Formats: sequence, structure tokens, C-alpha cells
Amino acid sequence: MQDSQSSSIEPGVRETQQAGALEDSRVQPSSSRMLTNYLADVEQNLDEHRWEMALRDVVDLPKIAVALTNPELRSSREQCVAWCEQWVRPSNAANDSGVDHEHICRVLDENSQDETPSTSVPSLALRRLRLRRHARNAPRGFNASHTNKENQNEADTFAICTAVVEGVRRWYAHFACHDATAQANLARLAVLR
Repeated sequence: MQDSQSSSIEPGVRETQQAGALEDSRVQPSSSRMLTNYLADVEQNLDEHRWEMALRDVVDLPKIAVALTNPELRSSREQCVAWCEQWVRPSNAANDSGVDHEHICRVLDENSQDETPSTSVPSLALRRLRLRRHARNAPRGFNASHTNKENQNEADTFAICTAVVEGVRRWYAHFACHDATAQANLARLAVLR
């Protein structure tokens, strides 16, 4: 009986009703204090010339982003590489230093400690993200002009880190803040003890 009723609705009206239902089911965008604090910590490490710590945290970002969009918080090496290819682009300053998109993705992949090709939960990376929810200080901002890179290796690390941080910001603003799975996973991580 519903088939005859739904078939009597004109196609344009049916599409409008479906679009309205989709908008009602959309998750309202929110900001993630955990993610904001994580990115601020990376920038603070760069500002204070703690290159290894900044790179360590940046290497985890693709795993975190991929896991947040998976209902089971899983990520794989292939998914991380695909995420990097889609979201990470070097800034103009990074291009001047000779760092390109492929180089950034390759460095992230080489420095990743994920040896398993299968899909798994990046527990350590998610734990580091979750710890940021306890941060009480507001991010103080980052001034890239004050960061002096003493050698090419530091300049390379700086360019990679800033490109990935900007990629995560782009990913969150254009995708994750509207994605129901990512928002649900961020909420789950916020209440885990």
C-alpha cells in the first residue's frame, strides 16, 4: 500500500523530501578541543625546536584522521597514504625549500611505526590524542617567522609538520566536522577513561 502512495508523489517532491531528511540527519559541526590542542602542541614543539617530538606527533596524524572516520577506529597503511594524498599539500614556503607533496607522504610513511599492512586500531596515536582533552591552557598561537631552522634537515621537518597540520585543519573543516562517524568517535574518545 505504501508503494502506491510513494509512487503517486511527483519525482521533484520526493527528491525534496529526501534532501530534507538528509539535512535533518546531518551532524552539526563542532570544534574538537582534543584535536585543536594536539595541533597546538605540534606547533609549540616546532616553536621550541623540539623537531623529533613534533615529527612523532605529525606522523600519527594520518592514522588518527583515518581512524576517526572508521566506526571501529581502525586505520591501515594504505588508507593513511590515501589520506595524505588527498589532504596534505605543502605551503608555498615548503615548496621553496624543495619539499613536495610526494616527499611529505613518503616521510610520513617511512617514519610510521605501523608494520602491519592490515587494518588495525592505532591505540598509541589515539591515546596521545585523548590525553590532549585534559589540557587546560588555551593554545597560545604559533608564529612561524620566529622559528629559525639551523640546517636543511630542520627546515625539512618544519615544512613537513606545518603542511600536515594544515592538512588536518583542512580535513576537519571540510569533512570531519560534518561526518557523523568522526564526531561520534571524537565524543567516544572524550569520555574514555
